[in-house]
Amino acid sequence: MRKTFQLHAEGKNPDRILEAVKHEIRKYIKRERRRDLPKGADYWDFDCRFGRTQDAAEVVNLAALTERINEVAAEGGPQFYVEILAKPGLRQARPEGAAPEGEDEDALGDDEEA
Repeated sequence: MRKTFQLHAEGKNPDRILEAVKHEIRKYIKRERRRDLPKGADYWDFDCRFGRTQDAAEVVNLAALTERINEVAAEGGPQFYVEILAKPGLRQARPEGAAPEGEDEDALGDDEEA
């Protein structure tokens, strides 16, 4: 998906336009995740770019996309550009002895209190 979304349309509430845009992006991501995976792939990964214009777009994480859209809407921006490209991904095994995410932080928190 490569698209420039307009946030202002005459006769339409800007909040409803914003929700419709977010819905369209979520729908696209769900549709891409339903596609059959190629052999050797574990999941669908997404390369995302976001900017006020296509030329000013920069790489962002998929999880931060909604946050960036909200920032542009809060600033009153008239439009933004989103590029989301699906690619097959391969999960990497954790190295031996590595703790799952979040457990390291708890261990540090206990040492600091003592």
